[in-house]
Amino acid sequence: MKTFGGIDNDLAEYETAKILLQSIPYDGTCTWGKGADKGFCSFLEAAENMELYDIETDSEVYKKGIHILKEITEKSNPKKVFEAVYQKTQKLLTSNKFLTFFGGEHSVSIGIIKAFYEKYNDLTVLQLDAHADLRPTYMNSPFNHACALHDASKKTNLVQVGIRSMDASEKKYMKPSNVFFAEKMYKNKTWMDESIAKMTNEVYITLDLDVFDPSIMPATGTPEPGGLLWNDMLIYLNKVFKTKNVVGFDIVELAPIKEQPASNFLATKLYYKMLSYKFNHS
Repeated sequence: MKTFGGIDNDLAEYETAKILLQSIPYDGTCTWGKGADKGFCSFLEAAENMELYDIETDSEVYKKGIHILKEITEKSNPKKVFEAVYQKTQKLLTSNKFLTFFGGEHSVSIGIIKAFYEKYNDLTVLQLDAHADLRPTYMNSPFNHACALHDASKKTNLVQVGIRSMDASEKKYMKPSNVFFAEKMYKNKTWMDESIAKMTNEVYITLDLDVFDPSIMPATGTPEPGGLLWNDMLIYLNKVFKTKNVVGFDIVELAPIKEQPASNFLATKLYYKMLSYKFNHS
């Protein structure tokens, strides 16, 4: 059995694990850099070389148990991928376990978020991303990666952080007071607390790795200059997990670069840090 970080099988069994990890290796609508469908394999490989003691929280969160679910294999078309992800997430939400997801491209989040907002009536979706992703349709589909947060913008309290690339047509779908553009964040040292103040108690996090600056995360389909750096992200996430009830999260858009493992390791470390914050504060 494949386990996260090489943890013992008894910590990785479905029955005993408190954390579920669902991979969705779909990359069917990306329009530039491909490879997000290969991200999960590189993520797991990096995990095997990561220390499982977290210094900051003085914890070993893997002891809560992390179970890797069978991947969602549907890839025939964007709508069917959405339906498969949505239906699987609905089932997983009955498990009473903490749900985590790894893409794949950002379109996989559409079905996940729909299932979450149907369960949680007053859900905030925290989008950490370089791109607004608010188009109602793109390339004749509402299930395109460029549409990843459109439905959430209508059905949840969407808070967008790190945005620095968008089409002018997306402005009409934004709630300006809930959008924290990267260029303004660097001029405003209070953006962390201000954005958290916009959130309801229950928060789902969708994190596109291109939210990071490409100097530390080049392995994404559309790297954008001017992104967040590692320590700023950790300070922010720790604040979110400490003050809000994070009910689940996804990490998407890792497109591995051959013989450059640093990005893979960043994604794995980030995943583990988020789990460490969740269970350190719960």
